[in-house]
Amino acid sequence: MKVLPVLLALGVSVLLSACTTGGGSKEAPKVDPAAQAVTTYRIGVDDQLQITVWQNPDLSVSVPVRPDGKITVPLIGDVMAGGKTPEEVSAEIKTKLASYVRDPQVAVILTELRSHEYLSRVRVTGAVRQPVSIPYRQGMTVLDAVLAAGGTTEFAAPDRTELFREGHDGVTTPYAVRLDKVLQKGDLDTNYPVQPGDVVTVPMRSF
Repeated sequence: MKVLPVLLALGVSVLLSACTTGGGSKEAPKVDPAAQAVTTYRIGVDDQLQITVWQNPDLSVSVPVRPDGKITVPLIGDVMAGGKTPEEVSAEIKTKLASYVRDPQVAVILTELRSHEYLSRVRVTGAVRQPVSIPYRQGMTVLDAVLAAGGTTEFAAPDRTELFREGHDGVTTPYAVRLDKVLQKGDLDTNYPVQPGDVVTVPMRSF
């Protein structure tokens, strides 16, 4: 009969231990340079383009990419830009202008990369002052992301914070972050670099 209380005590001990530590991997997440850098930028909605036609200032315009992915160019009308590179848009405009202008020389320059801000983001959820979705910036860390969310609340369990990252195989892996040590002791061992698509979650304390 004395075995039962011992087993119950052991079970409670294991449960409390599980509650005080995160379930994520203790290994540091690998930084993927390919995910942090954009090798081929494709134009998106809200991007601002500067269209320049050499020796034809009347055909040179600065235009935004509309929600339908198109831009309007003088003389030739609508041109699909969404999902294409500046070089591809330039080639299409050149082809269409050839009916009106002899050997047109067209340059397409991205002056404002607004759509990229929506595609490459880091999200912070859970017991933070203001859950946010923020544009990724090179060199950004877990601490940068949490501070952008206003820091943790008084109900947070920062020692159980986790960084979720999706791999090339589509599997999402959680990584344990000792945010309490980062914030209170300046211990940056788990202040991991983040990359686009990462989610940082700060759980609530158990009462």
